Amino acid sequence: MSNSSITVTVKLFAVYQETYKVPELVLEFPQDTPVVAVRDRFITEHPSLAQWRDITRFGINLQFVEPDTVMQDGDEVVLIPPVSGG
Repeated sequence: MSNSSITVTVKLFAVYQETYKVPELVLEFPQDTPVVAVRDRFITEHPSLAQWRDITRFGINLQFVEPDTVMQDGDEVVLIPPVSGG
């Protein structure tokens, strides 16, 4: 395995979990990848998720972070979509 990639665990909630049918995914990304790339990959794989693009928040290791925060190998990433009431 080269050191030019990182592996992160992505916890899925709400619409993301409903789409992927699993509570978490382990994904590989190039080094220096911002956390927003996780969301963009999901939208590429499932275009129906695009409606959540601008309202999803991001967390790394239980801290809210900005979309441009760079992920590190072994990080636990969460995408937090708005929770619908109702």
